[in-house]
Amino acid sequence: MKSFLLICATVAGFALSAGATGAQQSFAARFFAHNAAMTRIQPGWPTPLVAAEPRLTQYYRFAFSNEYTVAGTQTVSYGDARGGGIVAWNRCQFDLLPPSYIQHNSTAANGFGDTTALVKFRLASANAEAGNFIVTGILSHTFPTGSHSNGAATGSWNPTLAGGVGLGKRFNIENSLGGTLPTGKIAEQGRTIAWSALAQAHATRAFWLELENNASFYFAGSHDGKMQNFITPGAFYIPRRRAWRPTHPFLVFAAGMQIATSGFHTYNHKAIAEMRVLF
Repeated sequence: MKSFLLICATVAGFALSAGATGAQQSFAARFFAHNAAMTRIQPGWPTPLVAAEPRLTQYYRFAFSNEYTVAGTQTVSYGDARGGGIVAWNRCQFDLLPPSYIQHNSTAANGFGDTTALVKFRLASANAEAGNFIVTGILSHTFPTGSHSNGAATGSWNPTLAGGVGLGKRFNIENSLGGTLPTGKIAEQGRTIAWSALAQAHATRAFWLELENNASFYFAGSHDGKMQNFITPGAFYIPRRRAWRPTHPFLVFAAGMQIATSGFHTYNHKAIAEMRVLF
């Protein structure tokens, strides 16, 4: 894991230096230039609340979630498996999602969850004036850093293909299809295919609305042959002064709830709240 993170940091640092447009450009200007460059070659939608994000963004997400198991016990996650990402060149993004702290209001022991490192590669895209679409390949690896059974038994690879298209000036739809492939103990953990579809609407200058459908299909393991599905309504508030430019950092406030619609589900009524910093 240390080697992977070192490579990511080196590549991102090299990309930041290589992206300078002149010797007099400050480090901050080069650093913020990536999101500015992305606005010229990809759509300008907000990051989905749950589904995989096809767009490349330079960000950090501070997240909190509260959910209930089928038995009615409450679980709170400080971090909700979110983290930050750095854009390298104009096609790659490297993310690090540090372990969340998980609090069980039951007999289960509290502790930290797993750590994930992720890389995105933008396959094709266009901004709103040139087609308003994007297709991205994503590969992540989860490291079993969880304490007191708050994480997976082994590491896993998570390949995903995500994309979306704009419908006019105020609507867009997105889809993502991926899987969780553990590196060991397959019979115990099983494998999972995850599919998400969503629609977003730009309601006002500062507000976006979203409706997601998140489905998981289980193969082998204790949930073999089962499927769980959630409907996730969400909203985004993006305060930006009228003089804002793509090189300026800004905040996004997001909230929503995952509501189970399948007979089988491991949790329900998961409330999610986030503050995102894009820079």
